[in-house]
Amino acid sequence: MKQVELHHGARTDVGLVREVNEDAFLAAPPVFVVADGMGGHDGGDVASRIVVEEFQRLADAGYDPAHGGDQAAATLAECQRRISDYGAERVASGRARAHAGTTVVAALLVDDGGPQWLLVNLGDSRVYRFSAQRLEQVSVDHSVVQELVDAGTITSEDAAHHPERHVITRALGGPEPAQPDYFLLPLASAERLLLCSDGISGMIRDDEIAAVLATADDPRDAADELVERALAAGGRDNATAVVIDVVGWADAADYDSDRQRLSLEQKLGALP
Repeated sequence: MKQVELHHGARTDVGLVREVNEDAFLAAPPVFVVADGMGGHDGGDVASRIVVEEFQRLADAGYDPAHGGDQAAATLAECQRRISDYGAERVASGRARAHAGTTVVAALLVDDGGPQWLLVNLGDSRVYRFSAQRLEQVSVDHSVVQELVDAGTITSEDAAHHPERHVITRALGGPEPAQPDYFLLPLASAERLLLCSDGISGMIRDDEIAAVLATADDPRDAADELVERALAAGGRDNATAVVIDVVGWADAADYDSDRQRLSLEQKLGALP
């Protein structure tokens, strides 16, 4: 597979209300993950950390883009096994009334007739792509309100304030394995990817997310700004954002990869 250069930025914050950050992320090019745990302290935070540990193991073990789909599926299966076993132990010991669980969104570079993004989703964390100055949600939320929207019972605007908006229908760690959604995107159709927990997407509107991604050239600045805006909006949940740029595969004429590389080098102290 042709060499692809990736730039990324990532940030997580516990927010202004929660005491424990149950979010976790991984940025180990070409493997990127955001997980939003459920189950409280020693539950959700452990579940999300297990996901990061397993995908880190995949990245460290010599991830093969030619078999990315199979490797991602095997990693998710191991995450499911570990989280389910851990949750069952907590319930059996009386430490919890419910199993631990976590959402997960992942982006992996794969070779499928050429370099492409393989996107994976379970739960209501999200993957967005930003291309030609337009933001598009690629993943589909696995949630009660999304099912109501799909059925025409409520509108997308209603969903943002629905009392069951945080109830998800698929996650890792439940009693039965859940089927993830997979999406395949050509690199040229995704100049920039955003992986985020609902502490971002549930706190700031899509048009505001788009404005940040349009104006922050450095992906680290974009991730920082998204989290800061979520905090400014109330910070009611843990907030995590991972922003990934594909260098050399962007179509937009105003995308200046040399300028971005210069910005990164200055921040790293390589340049005065």
